[in-house]
Amino acid sequence: MTKINYTKDVVQDSLETILDFIRFGASLFKQSELFYGHGNSTAIDEAAYLVLYTLNLEPDTHSVYFSSKLTDNEKHAVTDIIFRRAKEKIPAAYLTNESWFAGLSFYVDERVLVPRSPIAELIQNHYEPWVDETKVHQILDLCTGSGCIAIANAYYFPDAEVDAVDISEDALDVALQNIEKHELVDRVNIIQSDLFSNLKGKQYDIIVSNPPYVDAEDMACLPVEYLSEPEVGLAAGEDGLELVIPMLEQASEHLLSGGILIIEVGNSEFALQMHYPDLPFYWLEFEHGGHGIFLLTKDQLDEYFK
Repeated sequence: MTKINYTKDVVQDSLETILDFIRFGASLFKQSELFYGHGNSTAIDEAAYLVLYTLNLEPDTHSVYFSSKLTDNEKHAVTDIIFRRAKEKIPAAYLTNESWFAGLSFYVDERVLVPRSPIAELIQNHYEPWVDETKVHQILDLCTGSGCIAIANAYYFPDAEVDAVDISEDALDVALQNIEKHELVDRVNIIQSDLFSNLKGKQYDIIVSNPPYVDAEDMACLPVEYLSEPEVGLAAGEDGLELVIPMLEQASEHLLSGGILIIEVGNSEFALQMHYPDLPFYWLEFEHGGHGIFLLTKDQLDEYFK
């Protein structure tokens, strides 16, 4: 790879249009060997997102506008955010304090993980064929983080009440900010709890969770971008099952008749199957990619943990 010494002054003097800055950002990102795992999948997508965001343009702005020239102030702002992404390797979502999940915009910062779970696809499809959406009235999002899963559930199930649960006060502060942003304070409830500890007597039609599930081996070799995220939202012990095992053991008593449990375990899928070889996990498939998310019914949990 050809190494080029880029400087802000030269960039600002040489580039003119939106497309110029997108192309430059992509070149700088590729040279900087950035990692893309927080929403965008390529250097060009990442550069386009940052340039358009900084110019107060929508992510889907038509390319016909890409020949527009930037003002000097716009050039400075765009150059600054591109160089920050390249040099500091901070996820783009933390630079913009914005992330998208299930077609909805969320505020994020370093107190929470950047939303990126395939669970969004399940929510947008109303968990079909696993539930009758007209009969879903109580939903639990365990380990809610930014609140994105809880809020998306409230959005796609307008007749349901949703509990957004996390052990982290910092995460719940962000979740509340997002709940208020989406005007859902009347249907999404913030609860601080270590898993089910503060949910005594509460039962749900759906329990869904994207908990910490990264095992020790994977934690030791995470890309720099992931190290910007809170470790409490990622690390889950030697095998990645530190939280998932107690979830499985306790979930049934918090599920209503006919209820379902959905948990994301990512690369810890193999360890989980080794730990519970006889538990009939249904591993979900996704049209837009993703793996390591299982579904179990209340009846299956009752049968196994009786």
